[in-house]
Amino acid sequence: MHHIHLAEGMRLRFPARSADFDQGVEIGIVAALMSQDLMEFSRKISNENLGQVRALVEQFGYRLVEGQADGEFVELNFYSRTARPRLRVVHSGT
Repeated sequence: MHHIHLAEGMRLRFPARSADFDQGVEIGIVAALMSQDLMEFSRKISNENLGQVRALVEQFGYRLVEGQADGEFVELNFYSRTARPRLRVVHSGT
């Protein structure tokens, strides 16, 4: 059993359920967010679900950027392919 991340600082767990159930809930949340046609969103996902997440990203037309990993989980940023990339001005130190 692991925690399912709903939002920053908010987690869910199902003590009487299997890891497969937890993974299904996690994927269901990601699929629901993608179906809302959000321009971008972030999720903390268990490493075991990365393959399924990548498949959903292709089907829903999103780009995926992997962020920080902490062993069991990885932070993922989802961007709609219709969203334009954000450009930033970077100042050099010289």
